[in-house]
Amino acid sequence: MATATGDTRAFQGGFRDRYLDVLGSVYIYNEHRGYTALDRVLDAVRAVCPDDLAFIKAIEKHRADERKHYLMFKRWFELNHRMPLALDRSVGHIDRFILRAFGCEIDALDTPRIVADPALFEKLCQVIVLTEERGLRQVDVLLANPSVRSDPALTRMFQVIHKDEPDHFVPYRNWLENRGLPAAPWRARLTDFWIHRALILGKIPMIFLDAGLPRMERWPDQE
Repeated sequence: MATATGDTRAFQGGFRDRYLDVLGSVYIYNEHRGYTALDRVLDAVRAVCPDDLAFIKAIEKHRADERKHYLMFKRWFELNHRMPLALDRSVGHIDRFILRAFGCEIDALDTPRIVADPALFEKLCQVIVLTEERGLRQVDVLLANPSVRSDPALTRMFQVIHKDEPDHFVPYRNWLENRGLPAAPWRARLTDFWIHRALILGKIPMIFLDAGLPRMERWPDQE
């Protein structure tokens, strides 16, 4: 009986550790992707809309928060003496959304042209609004997750993200609404829904079960 109980606890502990490992790796990819992509948006907005100081400041804060969140996860992995799993853009919600909306990967976006074209910038803002709103809802779920709550450091990190997250979609939503544009048209909401389903029910479980998945050999911000 004691052996069976010990085996159960060991299994539960292994499951929890793998879950948090995958979770942290997915987040560190997305936070790094977020702030590096916003660098390009910031450069374009400063060039095309230099007088819109409030909007520029809001994007700067968004970028700074994404960078801060990346560093929190980096430090979490360092304290646990391991590197994140080596994941690619297939785990990126924003990567998938940009590909659906613009037909190309983030790195191939002509950001200055998009910012200069009201219709294209409207689409970009809608993608950011829905991605960040989805992020806030996901953090709500994670803060109630027993595995996350069993790790005090990770819990505090998600509490920080939860506090920061509204500032990441409200400025873009306000930009749209101030121009009489929809912040989340139904087609974009449907895209967001299916991307989330594909990640949660497909891609991430596959990562969880792939015991041979390699780890990063160096941090993304070293490049």
